Amino acid sequence: MRALLVANPAATTTTRKVRDVLVRALSSELQVELAETAHRGHARELAAQAAADGVDVVVTLGGDGTVNEAANGLLTAGPGPRVPMLAVVPGGSTNVFARALGRSRDPVEATGEILDSLRAGRTRLVSLGTASALTGEEGTTEGWTTPRWFVFAAGMGYDADVISRVEAQRARGRRSTGSLYIGAGVNAFLLGRDRRRPPMTLDLPGEPPVDGLFLALVSNVSPWTYLGARPIDPSPDASFDTGLDVFAMGRVGVVRMLHHLRQTMAARPDARGRGVHRWHDLGELTLTSTRPQGWQLDGDHLGTATGLRVRSVPEALRVVV
Repeated sequence: MRALLVANPAATTTTRKVRDVLVRALSSELQVELAETAHRGHARELAAQAAADGVDVVVTLGGDGTVNEAANGLLTAGPGPRVPMLAVVPGGSTNVFARALGRSRDPVEATGEILDSLRAGRTRLVSLGTASALTGEEGTTEGWTTPRWFVFAAGMGYDADVISRVEAQRARGRRSTGSLYIGAGVNAFLLGRDRRRPPMTLDLPGEPPVDGLFLALVSNVSPWTYLGARPIDPSPDASFDTGLDVFAMGRVGVVRMLHHLRQTMAARPDARGRGVHRWHDLGELTLTSTRPQGWQLDGDHLGTATGLRVRSVPEALRVVV
């Protein structure tokens, strides 16, 4: 079985020593080629080439951004039986997708699990999502960008603002930690204008629009993300086996925001109350905004837009479980 190991050397918890150990372990049973990413989007290019070359399985070593890029590369021509399988070794700070698959957080143990699964043929098809943004950029159809795949989450508004602030700090040399996200979240909430004048509207087929939103989280798995070891779970019913779930919020003050945050981090998360909107098992949705908002896929900030068109695609990609 031919395998491509796509390793991101800049991932938070990835080291050269760990990478070498994984290559030796995988090479004991697979014909492995190693490729290290050198720039943003490189994992997508490598995975697309692997699909064109008929590789059997692409293994990622990195964070959720590396997984997202690899999935987009594998699905360049869309889902199908000839698309290589995807296996995920956690190497980032949160590793939401790997944890959703039940992978060990230790990369060496996770590699052993992947080899056991390949021997036993334990794979499954998972649903994914696609998102296109209304940016007005040249070369797009009526301003909508070409749809991109996401594996566990998409968002527009507040969460993308937080991610943008974190990425700016990381560019200055800060490590990705829980405290960094907390600080960025507090600053974005207190200093941002959007929670006071929420600019977004959510449209679902056959339903009246819901306006006055400053946050809209689209989930493909549960939990949505983690704060260290602590899950943050605004959409506890989200699953690879269903459509997409949405958690959205309208205008709220500091006290109510903290209350809803505690609800999402409870042992049995069930965030409800004034200003909270939730939907389960959606096939598609559209977000629009009266002014540009940040948008993100799988924890990567992708710029600003005034709209986001999101769709669920059942059984889109075969993964090693």
